[in-house]
Amino acid sequence: MSDEYRKPGARRVGQVKEVTSLTNPIVKDIKGLTSKKEREESGTFLAEGLKLIIDAVELGWEIRTLVYAKAAKGKPLVEQVAARTVARGGLVLEVSEKVLSSITRRDNPQMVVGVFEQQWKNLGHLSLEKGQTFVALDRVRDPGNLGTIIRTADAAGASGVILVGDCTDPFSLETVRATMGSVFAMPVYRASADEFVGWAKQSGGQIVATHLAGSVDYRTIDYAKKPTILLMGNEQSGLPEQLAKAADRLARIPQAGRADSLNLAVATAVMLYEARRNFLSLEAR
Repeated sequence: MSDEYRKPGARRVGQVKEVTSLTNPIVKDIKGLTSKKEREESGTFLAEGLKLIIDAVELGWEIRTLVYAKAAKGKPLVEQVAARTVARGGLVLEVSEKVLSSITRRDNPQMVVGVFEQQWKNLGHLSLEKGQTFVALDRVRDPGNLGTIIRTADAAGASGVILVGDCTDPFSLETVRATMGSVFAMPVYRASADEFVGWAKQSGGQIVATHLAGSVDYRTIDYAKKPTILLMGNEQSGLPEQLAKAADRLARIPQAGRADSLNLAVATAVMLYEARRNFLSLEAR
């Protein structure tokens, strides 16, 4: 991968190019962003869809490269975001549908794709405030689950998502697709289990963890009394003892049928909306 993509702060001079070859080195660089290693080295990632890209730019995310299909040329919104990209020193590529399909690995790709700089938040700088709810995910491995959780956290008014331990990449193409653009609106933090536990102890918040051995019904918890961190375990193995012990409350979501657990994204949605309902009920009193 070229130096321009290896360095997160590196910039090209703003310009527009027409590209039709699958072997073009810039196209190869962009295609390389399907690899986690290349994303980590370059500090960039791919996002698809015109509305999503416009929203990201308006939220202040740094766009490095805009790619659009020839069929989209001349459309006002495409021209506007292209002009903004060039004005910020970014590169704009007008490509054939074949090139766009190779980048997105789709037969019917979105007409517009963007390369953005990643944004990670520092957990050590996070100070909790009353009314806030965060989701902490232990070793989440499925990109679809992570993307759905980020999207749900955004919809439920959460203040951020904390990735604990070895998690799937929130900036993979699969995860970004599943967020439906919420990856640009939802702050994402990362920490080791030790870092998370150390931060949580002095955060002033309460950790509510879902656990098969939980003794408290999730509906009986007062989520509004303190800032709340909803701690959700790994899809296969659940929470390790270290994290379970760090929780203030171990909650259970009652199961009426034969299933003894829910999909991680579904369980997180249940917890998020219960916390939101609890807080709104308190405000309405």
